[in-house]
Amino acid sequence: MPLTLEFGRCRWSATWPMTLLTLAAIVLFIDLGRWQWHRAQHKQALAASFDSGGQTVAELGARATSELPRYAQVRLQGNYDAEHQFLLDNMSHKGQPGFEVLTPLRLTDGRTVVVNRGWVPLSASRSQLPDVRFDFAALQTPSGRLDDLPVAGIALGHVPPPPGAQWPKLTSFPTMADLSAALGQPLQSRQLLLNPGQPAGFVRDWHPAGLGAARHLSYAIQWWAFAALALLLYAYMNWRRRAR
Repeated sequence: MPLTLEFGRCRWSATWPMTLLTLAAIVLFIDLGRWQWHRAQHKQALAASFDSGGQTVAELGARATSELPRYAQVRLQGNYDAEHQFLLDNMSHKGQPGFEVLTPLRLTDGRTVVVNRGWVPLSASRSQLPDVRFDFAALQTPSGRLDDLPVAGIALGHVPPPPGAQWPKLTSFPTMADLSAALGQPLQSRQLLLNPGQPAGFVRDWHPAGLGAARHLSYAIQWWAFAALALLLYAYMNWRRRAR
């Protein structure tokens, strides 16, 4: 039996399947909007953390990178391992494809931190990798922000460094465990985003990864608009005017 309401010469009637389908669509759209809203709040918090993390530079000392807040500014002391570098694939800058260069830095206390020296453009052929060699034999004191490695949007984007490939090894959205296995030694859990102006770097336009808070907020509004539209269509399509 359909849902029926009568108002004078007007009659509103909807079947149960249409009612349940519309209700399910509205609930789905509202939940998707809430998810995007929470993503916007998360991105706002990341942006605030990014801004506050760049105010002061502290020595890492004996602390692990995981003991400090994300985006904290730290200074390291050690020697670059220029012979064993990684090229992080599928990284873009202003719409241009390229790589980010990850170079191990062996600290004076024996630990190793991966330093992201910045972005380099893709050459005319993917078979020709960019030349990232450099000679920094002396003790270095690079500074930058601590950050997590980028994460792929889908599982297929994760490609660990090939075990038999020559250095620098090409990789796509690796974990720190992947890099540690390829290097043959443990690595600190976070990378260092080398500050602009520091030597031995490339393009360094650092900002929180992913979409901004405004984009997620606009998506939330769109999903909620879809929920309102579904309700309006449900009401309009089931409204009938009775004949005299």
